[in-house]
Amino acid sequence: MKQIPLIIFAVAVAVTGLLSQAQAADLKIGFIDADRINRESVPAERATKKLEKEFAPREQEVRKLEQQIKALQGQLEKDGLTMSESDRRNKETELGRQTREYQRLQREFREDLNLRRNEELASLFERANKVIKQIAESEKFDIILQEAVYRSPRIDITEKVLKALSSEK
Repeated sequence: MKQIPLIIFAVAVAVTGLLSQAQAADLKIGFIDADRINRESVPAERATKKLEKEFAPREQEVRKLEQQIKALQGQLEKDGLTMSESDRRNKETELGRQTREYQRLQREFREDLNLRRNEELASLFERANKVIKQIAESEKFDIILQEAVYRSPRIDITEKVLKALSSEK
């Protein structure tokens, strides 16, 4: 008697599995590679150039200060033993001050650059999501995934998204 409910349960599981496979066959799935969109899309390239231009003066300022520090370090290493105690102490104090200033400028530069990069990425993905939604609706996709452990090249629509992004202004 106990075997009959077990057999019924096994048959129910098998039928459920077959029905799930039949439904999955009708499901249209797509995949986009967000990293590729971030690297290869025309808007991403424009954003990168924009950020480079925007932050170039500050980057030059940081590099200039770095060169000044290296020159001062070189001078201390070369002439430190022959300098008077007060001159050496003054140069070391100046080196410490410039090093702290350099670290502060570098930290602020990185923080501001990361903030702006994140703003540009958010804008890019907002535009990309609109394009992805248009493709999904026009080609009748049920779901489009952005991350997967494995994906078949057959369902990858990244190239379509890249083309659509390059054609928009």
